Amino acid sequence: MAGIAMPVPDATVIARRDEIVTALKAIVPGEGVIADEIEMRPYETDGLTAYRQMPLIVVLPETVDQVARILRYCYDNAIKVVPRGAGTSLSGGALPLADGVLMSMMKFNRVLDIDFANRAAVVQPGVTNLGITRAVEHEGFYYAPDPSSQIACSIGGNIAENSGGVHCLKYGLTTNNVLGLEMVLMTGEVIRLGGKHLDSEGYDLLALMTGSEGLLGVVTEVTVRILQKPETARAVLIGFPSSEDGGRCVADIIGAGIIPGGMEMMDKPAIHAAEDFVNAGYPRDAEALLIVELDGPEAEVDYLLARVEEIARANNAGYLRTSTTEDERLAFWAGRKAAFPAVGRISPDYLCMDGTIPRRELPRVLARMRDLSERHGLRVANVFHAGDGNLHPLILYDANRPGELEAAEAFGADILRLCVEVGGVLTGEHGVGIEKRDLMTEMFSDEDLRQQQRVKCAFDEKQLLNPGKVFPVLHRCAELGRMHVHKGQLPFPDIPRF
Repeated sequence: MAGIAMPVPDATVIARRDEIVTALKAIVPGEGVIADEIEMRPYETDGLTAYRQMPLIVVLPETVDQVARILRYCYDNAIKVVPRGAGTSLSGGALPLADGVLMSMMKFNRVLDIDFANRAAVVQPGVTNLGITRAVEHEGFYYAPDPSSQIACSIGGNIAENSGGVHCLKYGLTTNNVLGLEMVLMTGEVIRLGGKHLDSEGYDLLALMTGSEGLLGVVTEVTVRILQKPETARAVLIGFPSSEDGGRCVADIIGAGIIPGGMEMMDKPAIHAAEDFVNAGYPRDAEALLIVELDGPEAEVDYLLARVEEIARANNAGYLRTSTTEDERLAFWAGRKAAFPAVGRISPDYLCMDGTIPRRELPRVLARMRDLSERHGLRVANVFHAGDGNLHPLILYDANRPGELEAAEAFGADILRLCVEVGGVLTGEHGVGIEKRDLMTEMFSDEDLRQQQRVKCAFDEKQLLNPGKVFPVLHRCAELGRMHVHKGQLPFPDIPRF
């Protein structure tokens, strides 16, 4: 795997593979354990397909008891575990380990309860993001976070990465829409956090779990907030002669106190790719396209649309088109939501980056990104959640050309360094995984990282859950002051350092 170092596989665990397979089959009978190499092949990668690694074994539990017994067995036998949802992670968060059990949660795929009175739904982690909305839309409700992969991504994976989507500006990320969790710790203990009640006592461990990237526990049940659909929703397409004009318009809309339901931006390469793919009616001559959606009471929406159009014209907008029907509004969004697969038609490969910046820095960052494109000799198509500054540059390359993957990785690293330089962060909704792991020191001091690792030690003292992700250096918990060192002997000496 180019440029990515993972923990050295434990040869003693690999040598015990047949024994481990037998033990797991006793816990999950039938077809719940996959040990054949060909059958495991679909699990060797996730959405970050540049990196691949075959797992030791794949297991597909169906009950909470099975999850607990699997984790307890692995805990007792010092076997690593990588939790996996639908495998749509774009940061390598579900990349398997050669000496680890990959635990797929996709058989946990039922909607357990819908409580319209409390505006909540209880689902299993393998239910897709869009599946939640489908389950409640007959009563005029929906689940607000809507990542572009919502047709496929699982709610458990959304929690692991704190996913967002085009409507997260107004309605929040996953963390703002999850009310409760049932989860299993590495020791096999089952705990519950939060619920349908308004608040809970003690530390907010629910928020800690959201975005924890599978390092702290395995989610087996989720309670989410559902919302009533707004009375009116209309969207406007705004074309600009430059990305800088579009960036300034974004800042001015937010500065005017307007919080759209969604506000997305695309540059010319992305506009053309999406239009060729979907025929959404995008202006091909625009250098940048802004999609702004306003929702709420009809009178309010009409007033805010007029304000947005006024601000857009003040920022040199050359194209304005407002949706007049629901089908037209959905068509505007169809192009944006299909942007990632659309770009796949114009390049053999691409890396989808994920960084977040202050909105006021959009013009500066977009200009710097063009310079980086020339320096690295690779094209970039920009698609991003403009309202909250969450960038998704798509770096186009051809993996069959020697050196292009490495150049794309270097380009992506420079983009993320730029995000931090202007006061932003390394990620918005894709997580750190392996993709950004070695850039964590660009944003955090050594003590910052050690403190974060102490939290992991509190949940996973043997460092068996998804090791090799997020932290650039894996410390033993004893080194972080978490465990007692007796007569110079560290507990769990078999934990790898890398």
